[in-house]
Amino acid sequence: MSQFKKTASGVSRRTLLAGGSAAAAVAITGFPAVHAADRSLKVGVYGGYFKDSFDANVFPAFSEATGIAIESVAEPTGSAWVIQLEQAARAGQAPADVSMIAQTAMLQGATTNLWATLDRARLPNADNVIERFVNTYDDGRVSGIGAVAWYVTLCTNTEAYPEAPTSWEFLWDESNEDSLGLLALVSNSFLLEITAKTYFGGYEVLETEEGIMEVMAKLAEVKSNVRLWYRDEGQFQNALEIGEIPAGQYYHDVAGLAAADGKPVRSTFPKEGGVTDSGAWAISRASEKLDESHEFIDFMCQPSMQSLMSRQVGTAPIVERSKLDLTDDEFAAVASEIDPVVPQYKMQQERKDWLAQQWSELITSA
Repeated sequence: MSQFKKTASGVSRRTLLAGGSAAAAVAITGFPAVHAADRSLKVGVYGGYFKDSFDANVFPAFSEATGIAIESVAEPTGSAWVIQLEQAARAGQAPADVSMIAQTAMLQGATTNLWATLDRARLPNADNVIERFVNTYDDGRVSGIGAVAWYVTLCTNTEAYPEAPTSWEFLWDESNEDSLGLLALVSNSFLLEITAKTYFGGYEVLETEEGIMEVMAKLAEVKSNVRLWYRDEGQFQNALEIGEIPAGQYYHDVAGLAAADGKPVRSTFPKEGGVTDSGAWAISRASEKLDESHEFIDFMCQPSMQSLMSRQVGTAPIVERSKLDLTDDEFAAVASEIDPVVPQYKMQQERKDWLAQQWSELITSA
């Protein structure tokens, strides 16, 4: 299990991504320690304990190795931060030079060329990053490099389900009537992708509206099994722990924390894989700290840093397992080597309004 000791009870997922001790000592190489007083960087990360963990465990390692001081900025999740960055960029300002940006927000920012083009020649450690975690503009320019990942898995109450389910098909099982908690939004549940991989052989069916409607029709079959379409993660977590809603989809890292806290909860990676979601490092086009920003992103791509973040922040690595020094238990606490369900972010962005309407009418309606 991850080394941090925050309780899993009744708190949101972001609150749980907390660090353990003060900056952990790790062997990180690649940059000389140049301690120039005027070298600094503003870095945006999600607020609360997530930011606290980076402040305590991650940023000090970078500053010690490079001499670049980090001023961390608490950013909201979702599109709000992108809007703030774009408005500031139009005025020639950067509230943060580098930010951790979720994938749908990366696409949103790309529509206005918000992200500075990254120079891969200045990011040798980015070669460690699994290709699906590299963001590009339509013309091939690199707009973002993977920062961290996390998984949505199939979670069950062990008292209600002594045996772990093995497939996402579990959601459709008639024996689970009125028993499931599922994420409420088409954009964060990735249930279309889960259904496509489980029943349609992959994501190609999601390339057309006709195909998407086929997938939605199949997904609609789970409605009688769903007791709660949830937005409040804590609400579902509490119901899962007490067995009121004994199964559903949830975050692997938080479910693991709950289990470590003695709760009757398990997280299972189905044979079709857990859903891998992620955030990327991106630079505001208004930043005047391109040198420091590239140095920061490259540093974070080192396998040693990815291992550190898995241990201390509870995030899944964005580099191959073979490059990490995580033990089997440490890796299992945050990730899996089963081929994951991959979110179709472009589909989600391009058909956002239409998807939301169809979702409301066909899936979450009574």
